[in-house]
Amino acid sequence: MSLSHSFAKLSHPKYLIPIAGVAVASIGLAYQYSTMSTAPISNEAKVTFKGDNEWVDLKLLKSEDLTHNTKHLTFKLNSEDELSGLVTASCLLTKFVTAKGNNVIRPYTPVSDTEQKGTIEFVVKKYEGGKMSSHIFDLKENETLSFKGPVVKWKWEPNQFKSISLIGGGTGITPLYQLLHEITKNPTDKTKVNLIFGNVSTDDILIKKEIDAIANAHKDQVKVTYFVDKAKEGEAWEGKVGYITKDFLASELDKPSSDTKVFVCGPPGLYKAVSGPKVSPTDQGELTGALAELGYTKEQVFKF
Repeated sequence: MSLSHSFAKLSHPKYLIPIAGVAVASIGLAYQYSTMSTAPISNEAKVTFKGDNEWVDLKLLKSEDLTHNTKHLTFKLNSEDELSGLVTASCLLTKFVTAKGNNVIRPYTPVSDTEQKGTIEFVVKKYEGGKMSSHIFDLKENETLSFKGPVVKWKWEPNQFKSISLIGGGTGITPLYQLLHEITKNPTDKTKVNLIFGNVSTDDILIKKEIDAIANAHKDQVKVTYFVDKAKEGEAWEGKVGYITKDFLASELDKPSSDTKVFVCGPPGLYKAVSGPKVSPTDQGELTGALAELGYTKEQVFKF
């Protein structure tokens, strides 16, 4: 998979999500994962990650610069004919040991297909003060990183819902992209997908090329709306400029029902404005923010 875009960060006022600035990676720094258990995955094919609580060292095969602070990294699985063992939507825990002997553990969501053999791919943004993102960013080819998992966040089944909405910001796109990719690669899955994705600028939109390719190939099934804080001067930008507002969500999302689900992933400002934060990796917390005011219930929203 060729990736050529990076990501961004968000903050917010009341009911608004300014598409500017992410303080922490949405899939890496918000919670403690060091004691989180991983779920066993049943798979007849040979898999690298079996959910057996064992750390696996993978060698970095390729490191590509996407921007000054974003890289696309390809790691080698145990063998060329193995699958990762991940399902949609799930992530892996990563670990390294500091010079002082402390373990640093963070979750990262792959961007490669779950059926890809021999390798697994990630897009990682380096954050100031981010121990794991800095460590991964500085890895050289042929060096190793420890992984464990998979950690299953939401087990997708084809046609679970008639429609889903994916609301993401910055690095939060990765589990949402897993869902988008998994649904549209399956011709028997007719779920309609509405993706709303905010970033600082057009240069910061992660995996835009892949998202656009899916949207263009599935025009009757997929709708994508991009928000940026501001467009470049003279840039031909067809997306939205400014904030993802409660009124916009009211006009775009399907009405709350048992036939639809909203998935949210992004930095703290996004969660606070749209859905309320998660309490922990195993506690979704109460539903607040714009979605609650639009009539959605806790059961109709999932926070990655």
